[in-house]
Amino acid sequence: MPQKNALLVYPKFGASFWSFKHALQYLGKKSSMPPLGLLHLAGMFPKHYNLRLVDMNVQPLTNTDIQWADVLFTSTMIVQRKSLDGVILHANCAGKPVVAGGPHPTSYWDEIKGVNHFILGEVEDTFPRFLQDFENDTAEHIYPAPLKRPAVTCTPMPRYDLINMRAYGSMLLQFSRGCPFDCEFCDITKLYGRVPRTKTNEQMLAEFDLLYSLGWRGSLFLVDDNFIGNRRDAMRLLKALIPWQAARDYPFELNTEASMNLVKYEELMDAMIRAGFTSVFVGIETPTPEALKITKKPQNVSADDPEFALHAIRTLQKKGFIVSGGFILGLDGETPKVFDLHIEFIQLAAVPMAMEGLLTVLKGTDLYFRMEREGRLRGDTTGNNLDTRLNFVPEMDEHILTAGYKRVLNAIYDRGLDNYFARCWTLLQHLDRSRAPRPMHTPLRPTEIMRFALASLRQLLSPQGPAYLRFLSRVITHHPDMLWEAFALTAKGYHLHKIMEQVTAVDDLRQYLTMTISSLHDAATRRIPETRERMEASARDIISRIRKDYQTIHPDFVPDVQEAICAFYAELGKIIPGSNLPHLMG
Repeated sequence: MPQKNALLVYPKFGASFWSFKHALQYLGKKSSMPPLGLLHLAGMFPKHYNLRLVDMNVQPLTNTDIQWADVLFTSTMIVQRKSLDGVILHANCAGKPVVAGGPHPTSYWDEIKGVNHFILGEVEDTFPRFLQDFENDTAEHIYPAPLKRPAVTCTPMPRYDLINMRAYGSMLLQFSRGCPFDCEFCDITKLYGRVPRTKTNEQMLAEFDLLYSLGWRGSLFLVDDNFIGNRRDAMRLLKALIPWQAARDYPFELNTEASMNLVKYEELMDAMIRAGFTSVFVGIETPTPEALKITKKPQNVSADDPEFALHAIRTLQKKGFIVSGGFILGLDGETPKVFDLHIEFIQLAAVPMAMEGLLTVLKGTDLYFRMEREGRLRGDTTGNNLDTRLNFVPEMDEHILTAGYKRVLNAIYDRGLDNYFARCWTLLQHLDRSRAPRPMHTPLRPTEIMRFALASLRQLLSPQGPAYLRFLSRVITHHPDMLWEAFALTAKGYHLHKIMEQVTAVDDLRQYLTMTISSLHDAATRRIPETRERMEASARDIISRIRKDYQTIHPDFVPDVQEAICAFYAELGKIIPGSNLPHLMG
């Protein structure tokens, strides 16, 4: 067979809580996690394909890359859609065929232009057929998701050799797909089903062996949407993983996602701790039981315990898990009291990394179809839960909801991070690591130590300095054995505060642009003498003031305000036709 060049491209993520971009500077990393889906896909290619992988979160996609390729493959989530559009345009201009797959194209393929071939859903069974068709020039435009979900026992080993592992803060593995729960707002069960499918112990240990042999040490995230979705198989893996980790002095510090009912299974929690798990992400969503029932989240509610969520988190912490939590504002069944409830709950439960976001209605979910029936859908989603623009009509007044959301963010990640460091301290007071083996943390190289020192100095000299110093002093005095956890928490707090600042700044700027257009419209309708001259002068003053705010927006967030800026100038052109006003970004 003639050799072919296949370019695997992972488009760029927008800024988010999950990126931990500002925290990664402590270790000189460029991205938090590699593109595991593409690494698995790479393992499905036959030997006559030359492969090159470009993760745009680590390196730019160049003309040289595009020209080298015979065909370009992408895999994306919704939040990567803007970057994907640019990749497709680049490939189209070069005359290179584009093949797209992943969660985003699976749900939104009919809205994506410029793609030659879509491979939807899980691809273990369809990808070999596509490649054969492609080589025979008979490839179809769409390869639908298979009706029968593939067994993950057929999934090949990830090709970590295609990436620079040192560029990432954590490595990834996947044990299972699917979740037994069917939360109304979640698309996981639509994509992967409600019967979790798992890999064999032999598969998983081979993947652990691979990472170990490649020299990886430190953070390893199991990307299962619910690691305990199949409790029997999870325990089966843990029993094999415990001796594997122990025999190698615990090279991997394990993290994952799990449903809150994990707390009901003592043996499972203990086995996870003994296997080297140190943290778990839980979809907490809201402390309001009524809203949890409406959104079909029964695993977070207990008829016998009105404070089940709080007690569950405390149980996990006492077992030795650092608990991160996902929170949602905008659920049906909530009142404006919910904002204070979120703030109080997050502080009391000591959840440092509280991923707060406004509700997003994803295509294909039960929530999507309910909102459609109720006539409440409004536009599409960016896939970024930090976006303050809603794609549905909420029960609560929209202005109250978005203002409340920003108030929550500003409370839990306040300017001095006093509340954040208070949560961190409370967490360390409750965190019991006595049952856990101490994972072997990755040794820092001299350059990484220097970066860490400089970033720490920057934080110390910032408005967060007093709270930062108090926190570290208390840890050194009372919990010196937890100093590593403390440093990791401080780095993440720095990132989370930076993200909060940008979310607030972007929304404030968008609102001000809308408000000024409305004011100029009002002035234009008054038709008083010399209105045009005064309006032009007023517009210039407004642009000058807004430019100062615009310059505070981080480049990662600039795309989030570009649409509002374009709308601003379009309206200015209607109100003051023929004017030669300076551009906001000029």
